[in-house]
Amino acid sequence: MSIDKAYNSWAGQYDTNENKTRDLDKTSTIETLSKYNFKNVLELGCGTGKNTEWLIPKAKRIIGLDFSVEMLEIAKKKILNPKVKFIKADLTKDWEIKNQYVDLITSSLTLEHIDDLNHIFHQANQKLTDEGIFFISELHPFKQYSGSKARYETENGIEELQVFTHHISDYIENAENNGFILLEIKEWFDHKSKKEIPRLISFVFQKKK
Repeated sequence: MSIDKAYNSWAGQYDTNENKTRDLDKTSTIETLSKYNFKNVLELGCGTGKNTEWLIPKAKRIIGLDFSVEMLEIAKKKILNPKVKFIKADLTKDWEIKNQYVDLITSSLTLEHIDDLNHIFHQANQKLTDEGIFFISELHPFKQYSGSKARYETENGIEELQVFTHHISDYIENAENNGFILLEIKEWFDHKSKKEIPRLISFVFQKKK
């Protein structure tokens, strides 16, 4: 099943079903981005707007891009704020956003569905202002190595989505090749003991001047 069709099907239960990955991603986003100031934000894979709600008080303008019409419809009904605009977009194509317009780009649980990281970092470099921030929160590759992937329950059983495995070095190398420096990297665990495989990994990259 294509990514947009899968998320269209998942949309109705995305905010309400039990989902440790979704919930931990929200935590990683808030804890990380609370340290930064920003005005204009581009959200890649904004989905139902779970992170958009937190960004609104800190931002002047937010543009949310997503593959899924149904996810965006939920976001539009949930978030009625003139600061925010939601747009259906194929992130594997050029993003129809003005160059050097945003000072923060976020990508949450999205890049596992995209094969070509070079394209993502190239587009991010074009859309960010100098010294702008690119925050990424993704399923940890260690989780992927163990067989974890995006999935949801349907009346016919578990539906697994198409995913691509990106190694930690893939993120860092593609970032460096497209004019970014790494500011932060952090692994996120389900439990404080950190005795299990980390669930998520997050990066903060900064566009060079």
